[in-house]
Amino acid sequence: MLYVLSIFAAEHAFNSNRGADLMEAKKYMVFDFDGTLADTLDLAFSIYNRIAPEYNMQNISMEEVDVLRSRKPQEFLKSFGLSRLRLMALLLRMQKELHQHITEAGLAKGMETALRNLRNAGYSLGVLTSNSRDNVMKFLDHKSLSGVMDFIYSGKSLFGKDKVITRMLGREKIERHQIVYIGDETRDIEACRKAGIRVIAVSWGLNSRDLLASLHPDSLADDPAELLPLAREILC
Repeated sequence: MLYVLSIFAAEHAFNSNRGADLMEAKKYMVFDFDGTLADTLDLAFSIYNRIAPEYNMQNISMEEVDVLRSRKPQEFLKSFGLSRLRLMALLLRMQKELHQHITEAGLAKGMETALRNLRNAGYSLGVLTSNSRDNVMKFLDHKSLSGVMDFIYSGKSLFGKDKVITRMLGREKIERHQIVYIGDETRDIEACRKAGIRVIAVSWGLNSRDLLASLHPDSLADDPAELLPLAREILC
C-alpha cells in the first residue's frame, strides 16, 4: 500500500512539475490595436476633424499628420493645448464614432498571415489597447480573426500606459519574461520600459521609423512578416 502511494505521489509530483514547465514555456505576443493591427489612422483623423469643432479644437491637415508621425504624441498634444481630461473626453467620443465605422478600417498589410503564423508556431496572442473591447471584437469578427486572439484587454490610465500593462499582466497571469508587446508609438516603447517588458516597435503605424528607433526598442519591424523571426529571437 505504501509502495502504491509512493508511486502515486511520485507521478503526481512529476505531472505537477511538468505542468509548471509548460506554464513557464508559454509565450505571449501582445499587440496594440490602432495603427499596429488595424490601419485606423485615416479613419481616426477623419472622425477627429468632423467632431473637433464641438470640442473647440482645430482640424488637423495632412501636413500636420506628417509632423505628428515625427513627434511624440505628448509634444503634439501640448502644442494643441489639450489637457488630459479633455483628451479622455475626446477619445471616448472618438471610440463611439469608431464603433460605427470600424469595419471600414483595413487590417495592416500582411498582418493576417503574420498572426496565423505566430499562432501556428505556438505563441499565445493578445491585444492591449485604449480602444474599446467592443470595437476590437467587431473589427476582428469582420476580418474573421476573432478566434486568433487569446484575450483582448482594454484599459486607460491617467498615470500612464505602463500601469495598464501591469494590470493586464496581473489579470492574465503573465510573467514579464514571457511577453513581447508590439506597438507603433513612442509611448508604447516608454510604457514597456517602465513596466519591465520587451517591445517590438513597428514602422507602419503612427510614429516614423526614425523616431521609434531613437528610443531603442528591443527590435523594430518594417513588415508583419518579420514578427515571427523576431519573436523567436527575443523569446528564445
